[in-house]
Amino acid sequence: MLAIAAPGAVADSVQIMVQDSPLAGSQFHEAGTVWPQLRVGDRLTLVREPDNRHDRKAVRVDWNGHVLGYLPRAENHAVAAALDRGERLEARITALREDRDPWRRIAFAVYLTL
Repeated sequence: MLAIAAPGAVADSVQIMVQDSPLAGSQFHEAGTVWPQLRVGDRLTLVREPDNRHDRKAVRVDWNGHVLGYLPRAENHAVAAALDRGERLEARITALREDRDPWRRIAFAVYLTL
């Protein structure tokens, strides 16, 4: 998503989509509990977990204080590095699906804010 200002206006910020990913591990966390409350477009919080015993590049995904799951391990390196550098990242839900496969239920995008 790239925000474009009207001619002559000055944009407050620009957002660049870094990635669109499925949510990993949702079946082990609170995604099922809060599922009825989730909406496409909801803001998510990305939490770096450098001491995670399963993955030193782990990035947890929270919604309103509830742990939903994680960025997939194969896709978390760039986001982890950006968070470690203190860059401004935002995440939002892009898709919600009723599916037996937990990897297909929730998708989200990560944006870099400039």
